[in-house]
Amino acid sequence: MANKSSNIKLKIRKGDKVKVIAGSYKGTEGEVLQVLREKNRAIVENVNIAKKHAKPTNERAGGIREINNPIHISNLMLIDPKSGVATRVGRKVQGDKIVRYAKNSGEIIK
Repeated sequence: MANKSSNIKLKIRKGDKVKVIAGSYKGTEGEVLQVLREKNRAIVENVNIAKKHAKPTNERAGGIREINNPIHISNLMLIDPKSGVATRVGRKVQGDKIVRYAKNSGEIIK
């Protein structure tokens, strides 16, 4: 059976400013660094941080590093570019393209 998650349109993209709405990082805001479409998760800067112990290699020194673990998309809301508050995302046709817009203000999201 084919994986259907590749056809799903996510409302959050790399570079978006988001707010965490659930979990231990609730209320934290950050920028999306990466979106993992297959798992419906996103990596957000300074959210869901874990410590990783690494042995030294030829390329880098060993030690304890902090990494950003993925967080589920359902726990994130986009921040409205106009008002700066969390908002839902809609899609509409503008010309010959489908664009995302903030439902609170109607502002087009770049």
